[in-house]
Amino acid sequence: MGIMDKAKDFAEQNPEKVDQAVDKAGDAVDNKTGDKHAEHVDRAQDTVKDRLN
Repeated sequence: MGIMDKAKDFAEQNPEKVDQAVDKAGDAVDNKTGDKHAEHVDRAQDTVKDRLN
């Protein structure tokens, strides 16, 4: 079982935790960059959530 399989299994069992973690990571990036790349960060967050859910 690869890491993506493990991540998908975890995400299926804990979707709210995954969403919170992705949001928290995105917020940290936005904070560090002063929201300079917020649009790209938001798109990346959506992509990660789509792939894991």
